[in-house]
Amino acid sequence: MHGAAGSRTDLLDSPYAWLRLGVALLLGTVGSVGMWSYVVALPAVQAEFAVTRADASVPYTLAMVGFAVGNLILGRLADRFGILVPILLSIVSLGAGYISAGFAPTLWLLCAAHLLIGFGSAASFGPLIADLSHWFEKRRGIAIAIAASGNYVAGAIWPPLAQHFIASDGWRATHIGIGIFCVLTMLPLSLMFRRGSDVHANGGAQVRTFVAPNIGVPQNTLFVLLCIAGVACCVAMAMPQVHIVAYCGDLGYGVARGAEMLSLMLAFGIISRVASGFVADRFGGVVTLLIGSVMQAVALFLYFLFDGLTSLYVISILFGLFQGGIVPSYAVIIREYFPPQEAGARVGTLIMATVFGMALGGWMSGYIFDLTGSYRAAFLNGLAWNLLNLSIAVWLLRAGRPGARAAIA
Repeated sequence: MHGAAGSRTDLLDSPYAWLRLGVALLLGTVGSVGMWSYVVALPAVQAEFAVTRADASVPYTLAMVGFAVGNLILGRLADRFGILVPILLSIVSLGAGYISAGFAPTLWLLCAAHLLIGFGSAASFGPLIADLSHWFEKRRGIAIAIAASGNYVAGAIWPPLAQHFIASDGWRATHIGIGIFCVLTMLPLSLMFRRGSDVHANGGAQVRTFVAPNIGVPQNTLFVLLCIAGVACCVAMAMPQVHIVAYCGDLGYGVARGAEMLSLMLAFGIISRVASGFVADRFGGVVTLLIGSVMQAVALFLYFLFDGLTSLYVISILFGLFQGGIVPSYAVIIREYFPPQEAGARVGTLIMATVFGMALGGWMSGYIFDLTGSYRAAFLNGLAWNLLNLSIAVWLLRAGRPGARAAIA
């Protein structure tokens, strides 16, 4: 039996909630490997299959498609059944995907395996963030930020680890090893998530009431605008994150320097994600989004102005510090403006929009580079998309803020 709603409410911001958050951070760090491992494996895969750079990039693209779709599907499953079901599906998908990738005889079977890998990694982001949001009220912003940081911790840890094992054992053995590691570590961690929140107790009957803030537009219209903002901010974000390694290679600094910059970018992104949680708890999700958008624009403009090796290291650190809180702020906004029982589906859909923005931004920046022979125009393109995201955040701030928190039914 789940007990009374009050017993669940007593767990809000409790030591159990913080323990659950800590396990979620570990789970997200392991499960998010699917977003970062192929970036390191790409050169070795290209060499083995003797294909073009564009063809060798397709597994990464499909991993992002799987990640986007997985956030939507697994987010809906989390709303209906709780987070444990998506986590178990994630474990199966990651194990099967990575082991299949290690044995893939053709590039296209490798692509199919990475579609499964991306789907499996999705449970470690949007659905997990939505679940954690149900266990906090006073510290919901910081909880969401910490849960979202697992993705960046993974980005800081996994690339150098994968590079080490690819250099020593080859990309195939490395993929198989990652798959086995995911299963062996994520299964025990999943036990923490057997307990459901009050949103899922008794079939969802016991939930906290919610009054939507009046901002002059229907909720679905607001959600579409947030999805557009998510696409726009991540088109801009993709320029440095996807192309910094290639950019350093083109400038003559070497791809290893670019990989170091990417790792620094993601490592300092962890700091900004956690800091954004404190800002969100104090000022709300919209203000957090607005601050992040303005600062991301500043960093992109600095990339446009400077291309020295030391400058790029510094700007990459600043970029990580400036933009890390943007994506988690959307999850905070969802909890402020939409009913809690819709959190999984809406956060998952919005995360899907941001991933499509990353995919579009990565492709668009490469296309602009092919047209112009330089990344300068690509940085300006990122700035233009960033202004679209910024304008939506400004409009939402002026339209009105949530007038009341959810009350206990």
